[in-house]
Amino acid sequence: MSKTNATIWTQVTAVGLLSAILASGGTYAVVQATQDEQPIVLDAAPSSSDSSASTASYSPTTDWGGVAANVTPSVVAISVESGTGGGAGSGVVWDESGHIVTNAHVVAGAEKVQVTLADGRSYDAEVAGSDPSTDLAVLTLTSPPDDLHPISVGDDQDLGVGDPVMAIGNPLGLSGTVTTGIVSALDRPVTTEAASEGGAQPGAMQQAEPVVTNAIQTSAAINPGNSGGALVDSNGALIGINSSIATMGGSMGGQSGNIGIGFAIPVGEVSSIVGQLIEDGTAEHAFLGVGLSDATAEKDGATLHAAGVTQVEPDSPADKAGLAKGDAITTIDGERVNGSLALVAQVRQRAAGDHIELTYLRNNEEHTMTVTLDARADS
Repeated sequence: MSKTNATIWTQVTAVGLLSAILASGGTYAVVQATQDEQPIVLDAAPSSSDSSASTASYSPTTDWGGVAANVTPSVVAISVESGTGGGAGSGVVWDESGHIVTNAHVVAGAEKVQVTLADGRSYDAEVAGSDPSTDLAVLTLTSPPDDLHPISVGDDQDLGVGDPVMAIGNPLGLSGTVTTGIVSALDRPVTTEAASEGGAQPGAMQQAEPVVTNAIQTSAAINPGNSGGALVDSNGALIGINSSIATMGGSMGGQSGNIGIGFAIPVGEVSSIVGQLIEDGTAEHAFLGVGLSDATAEKDGATLHAAGVTQVEPDSPADKAGLAKGDAITTIDGERVNGSLALVAQVRQRAAGDHIELTYLRNNEEHTMTVTLDARADS
């Protein structure tokens, strides 16, 4: 089994079973399936004319037309100009003050940003704050109209696998596009390379630190241009910000289209980061303070995949709680941890000051501890 090392800030890059691509550009990334899952094998990426790859799944009792009518006014198209070219993405209206939420990679290196509402009106916007490590950004309309339609914010904690969802955005420049599907999985550890300052032109983005997301996986069709758009439940409430899609490679000008696996940043994490970006333009991140690798440990005669502790930062939350090199972390707040990336994604979803319960194996004996997360020093 290959080993994946992380820094003491619990940031990792990993080699996964599927490639992924940011849903508004050509920056490739990886998706790591949990270690106790079977490898996912796809024969080939479907052609653009293969409709079977994006079959919509939905509840027959859901009025998707009504949901679309209610939510579409809250979703915008974003166009960006930079020194290296231009790009496009999606966003959601967050409040009546003219704040628009999108992905950080959509506006990376932007010199000019324009936001187009669902009714066709366009407004200049400025980047109020960007957080590449979570791939979230907030724009502010320079002259917001008084009839904005803020999106209704839901709760991703109420989601279940199989729940119907709708994705709304600007895929391939086709504004106001809606697609339906289901929640395919929850707490899916996904890592992509964050775009640094360097331009929003698809395929021309520079790479910075990795984005690690405890993502919502969906079968709703997501394509390049959907980045920053809304993933909503059957009530039209926002449950996630669409950010990336799985791909096996392909043509389409170097970008692959939908193959039925897309990922969204859960709205709980979005709300936490957006609130900070609106307030002061930056965001702090939870800090555990360990180096990690993928590991295995024995329990009651069974082999468990876990996040192995390879290093503990002195005076860090992990150090204060008593974690030690060689410990194998198997759960966080009762959720299975099947590898280093899974633990990093779970920590990234939390905030400084949160109390977490870790279950770990030391010398094949199970222990539980409570750790209070701190703010990362470089936040």
